[in-house]
Amino acid sequence: MNQTAKRKIEQLRICAEKEVEVEVNCFADVKLIHAALPEIDKEEIDLKTEFLGFSFDYPLMIASMTGGHPETKRINEVLAETAETLGVGIGVGSQRAALEGTEQEDSFRVVRDVAPDSFIYANLGAPQLKEYGVEGVERVIEMIDANAIAIHLNFLQEAIQPEGNVDARGCLNAIKEVCETIKKPVIVKETGAGISYAVAKKLHELGVSAIDVGGLGGTSLAAAEIYRAKAEHDELGEHLGHLFGWDWGITTVESIVECSAIPFPIPVIATGGIRTGLDVAKSIALGADLCSAALPFLKPAMERLSADSVVKKIKEMGEELKVAMFLTGCQTPIELKDAEVIVTGKTREIMEQRGVFERVKRRKKTI
Repeated sequence: MNQTAKRKIEQLRICAEKEVEVEVNCFADVKLIHAALPEIDKEEIDLKTEFLGFSFDYPLMIASMTGGHPETKRINEVLAETAETLGVGIGVGSQRAALEGTEQEDSFRVVRDVAPDSFIYANLGAPQLKEYGVEGVERVIEMIDANAIAIHLNFLQEAIQPEGNVDARGCLNAIKEVCETIKKPVIVKETGAGISYAVAKKLHELGVSAIDVGGLGGTSLAAAEIYRAKAEHDELGEHLGHLFGWDWGITTVESIVECSAIPFPIPVIATGGIRTGLDVAKSIALGADLCSAALPFLKPAMERLSADSVVKKIKEMGEELKVAMFLTGCQTPIELKDAEVIVTGKTREIMEQRGVFERVKRRKKTI
């Protein structure tokens, strides 16, 4: 078994069993304005969402989490069954391990086997684009008959890992080549440190189809490296994890606003600290088109190895979202984009200093 496969199961267990969520709750600074006379029937609220030409029953995806180790196959099977049952999208974890050893392919392929009609995106890291090129991207797409490819950016985590790939040169050109060559939508996704206005603008210019902000506010993969460092008696790695793992990055709220403020609109996925349907409502009101989450679904999937508990969690989030929409007078997610919203506190201060506040105010009724 290759080193990448071993690392995958280690990280998954850490995320499920240890404290890896950052303390920042950026959604606390966001307030939706209550409509005392909503003038809609809550029972007629429709959560259906269009994304990249595909229709979802909820404005939600199961974020890429796992695969690449024999023990992850059953978890991916459970998550895929959930996606197929509820009509939501799903991503697989980084497929690097399967490119390094074909024996790991089945842990990813099971997702398409179980969810033949679902929107599924493949996943490869930006550093691996330089190593495997367009041919590698085609392989990971074919492996799961993917509807899209996600290129993930995890340089914060890589900088803390002793075995991390920290040569970020050439990634822009590699992403551009994928966008120009691959006939599937290309999603670029951060993994916990967020995406700024400047980077979003560059990604749009490269031809990227959608941006997953992957902001600070949820699971910190960099903080997860602390536990790996402890196990390896790596004092420097543990130190770097503590220094950068808990509060480095751009929050999810800030990232949504920055990415949705670029001159040419691009679909935005909000990931990072999405824990309730209210978080989903706030994200869409700020400019996101869709939300995704990982940890809230990973824990029940691993604990029970059954789709029932994951289905229950997503249905619960859907009901929370409907209540938020009802109380803001919004019958569809599209209408929610125009809901009145106020941003306060530190988040507002940062947005004003970053210069994106005025751009968003022109787009929103209130902020």
